[in-house]
Amino acid sequence: MRALPRVQPRITTAKAPPPLHSSLTVYRCVSKPAIPQVTATMAPDTEKFALSEVPVDDYDGEKLGRTGSAIVGSIDDITILDQLGYKPQLHRNRSMLTLLFQSLAIAAIPYGEGSPLASAIYGGGPLSIFVGWLIVLVLDECIAVSLGELASKYPTSAGPYYWSFQVATKGKTVLSFITGWTWLIGNWTITLSVNFGFASLLAGTIAMYHPDWVAQDWQLLLIFYAICIITLFICTFGNRYLPMVDTICAAWTALSIVVILIALSVKADAGRHSTTYALGHYDTSFSGWGGFTFFIGLLPPAYTFSALGMVSAMAEECASPALKLPRAMSLCVPVGGLAGLFFILPLCYTLPPLEDILAAPYGQALPYIFYRVMGTPGGGLGLMFLVLVITLFCSISITTAASRCTWAFARDDAIPLARLWSKVNHKHGVPVYALLLVTLVQLLLGVIYLGSTSAFTAFVSVGVIGLAVSYAIPIGISVWHRRREVSTARWNCGPVLGPIVNVVALCWIAFEVVLFSMPTALPVTKVTMNYASVVLVGFLVISAIWYAVYARKAYKGPPESDGIAA
Repeated sequence: MRALPRVQPRITTAKAPPPLHSSLTVYRCVSKPAIPQVTATMAPDTEKFALSEVPVDDYDGEKLGRTGSAIVGSIDDITILDQLGYKPQLHRNRSMLTLLFQSLAIAAIPYGEGSPLASAIYGGGPLSIFVGWLIVLVLDECIAVSLGELASKYPTSAGPYYWSFQVATKGKTVLSFITGWTWLIGNWTITLSVNFGFASLLAGTIAMYHPDWVAQDWQLLLIFYAICIITLFICTFGNRYLPMVDTICAAWTALSIVVILIALSVKADAGRHSTTYALGHYDTSFSGWGGFTFFIGLLPPAYTFSALGMVSAMAEECASPALKLPRAMSLCVPVGGLAGLFFILPLCYTLPPLEDILAAPYGQALPYIFYRVMGTPGGGLGLMFLVLVITLFCSISITTAASRCTWAFARDDAIPLARLWSKVNHKHGVPVYALLLVTLVQLLLGVIYLGSTSAFTAFVSVGVIGLAVSYAIPIGISVWHRRREVSTARWNCGPVLGPIVNVVALCWIAFEVVLFSMPTALPVTKVTMNYASVVLVGFLVISAIWYAVYARKAYKGPPESDGIAA
């Protein structure tokens, strides 16, 4: 047990602040205007809080500004984090809305649904696109709500592995280690999939103007590298502006969907379909899966919302996270789902021939559809520009969340060189080394693309599987123990609806893992085979070796906590 000792604040009134040692990290805290402000400082060689008074010159009666290493937060925020066993290190500059906007930026509806759209064509076409979207919305909302309950009880950036540790009664250290590594692998590889998908989308867009140009593997890899490095710099040096970036992303996405809706509906150069075709056409001839074909069409919407739990890693950068975080998570699916309908409906009504879409360059259906429906490369490029900007926003938001996950897991000494990756740069307010690690992992995995595209595709698919498994473990443990912990959370579904939602979420996750482990089409060859499950097992074997060699003795799990009660 490594929970931090609870210390009652000692309020004193002094004319001038006592000198502080340069190695101390200062946390400005405030409760009410009538009470003098106190500063919680962390002594260099101990985890105990020491309190001293520091005059505040930027106090606004509710929160404090941030200067140098000062951390914005109220007394309640710091008390909550203390109860969870951690000290505040990150700048709390996010609200419920900016968390929602970040989760929507990660979902990136036009990119999330549009980039893997070819899978929906293999899955039967318009029926799978439309009906599949509606089905996945309901199922993924069950996951979002289930995670929201846990996040409300334990609002920390540690996320699923912390939740597993707290709700389990036996074997909690091993369970949290397994959860943490699947969570970490999922974060790394889903970020990889977004950034490499961005590179492929760029190449597909260029192909509209230059149909004869075929990007070599090394060229696509360099585009991917450029995206990773640009994203790294933005996330490192622009952290204070990222909530505003997420807000701009939400506005840009809404505007883009409206523009795409109008442009496709008005132009429809490839022809307009009847409602019967647009919402009900179902062709099983492309995949070879027969009656199972429809479920292949669930892949794009499932991929879109697969990372909905990643925003939990931002818990320590939000005020009152026990309420704001679960609200943001639960709103992501319905808000994103409604926006998605306005995106997919014009697509369904104006689709070019399905067999032509499957022959699109680089497997990117969206640039080809825009080009054919608009009738000119310029028209297609205009719509693709909107989507590419959304994808850039997605890269920034998902890289930020992945870095916080990495930082939190390193903070609990669960990965090699944990001390390095858990350091926070207080000048920029970000875990810079964790950001570097996330980027480095992507750059190294990208090299695999030069040797085998099918092996690389497996790394992309394993992102969804890793995240899904890390969601299922704490939800499953909670259900097994009859929701003992989440029943007292400030935000929960109650004793009747809660268990139903949890069980539906677990069933969907189990099916989702199978779905993302299957090849899209039959017959299967060594090139079209889906190696995602093999890659995930390989990652877990590596983590098991690390546990046996070192972490078995060093990793004691996150701090014990009773969580935040209602």
